[in-house]
Amino acid sequence: MCKIIILICLYIFSIGGVLYSKSPSKNVNVDKVVKFLHNSKVFYIATIDGDKPRVRPFGVSLNIDGKVAICTGAWKNVFKQIQGNPNVEISAMTPDGKWIRLEGNLINTTTKKNRNKFFDFVPSLKELYKDKIEDFQVLSFEKGIATIQNTDGEIETIEL
Repeated sequence: MCKIIILICLYIFSIGGVLYSKSPSKNVNVDKVVKFLHNSKVFYIATIDGDKPRVRPFGVSLNIDGKVAICTGAWKNVFKQIQGNPNVEISAMTPDGKWIRLEGNLINTTTKKNRNKFFDFVPSLKELYKDKIEDFQVLSFEKGIATIQNTDGEIETIEL
């Protein structure tokens, strides 16, 4: 019986690691980062305004099509700064003392479908943007690196 179980496990691993994979998929990595940001409640995004850094709080992120996504208004300075220089960094800390830095390039992934994902997740956003729905923008990390660290100095690097 034990040999049969071992053979089944070996077969499963050989066809793509259905039950286990040594290197998590990109989607698992994105889910982990989004969950971390949700647990933080507030995260801070740093952009560049000319030659000055600008940092502001955000509160909503989602995994959209395997990418960490955030949202903002097209009229806001943060959106204009990201259009001018898409290289940003996000930082957050959870109540248990872990923190994350997520760096990378944001691209505009605004579609009706992506907007609705945010509206479904946070219904008050739809009410807030009801008169300016076209200004609601979805931005996703084209690529990025997340670094999670705890107070013991343990560091986890996640490639997105």
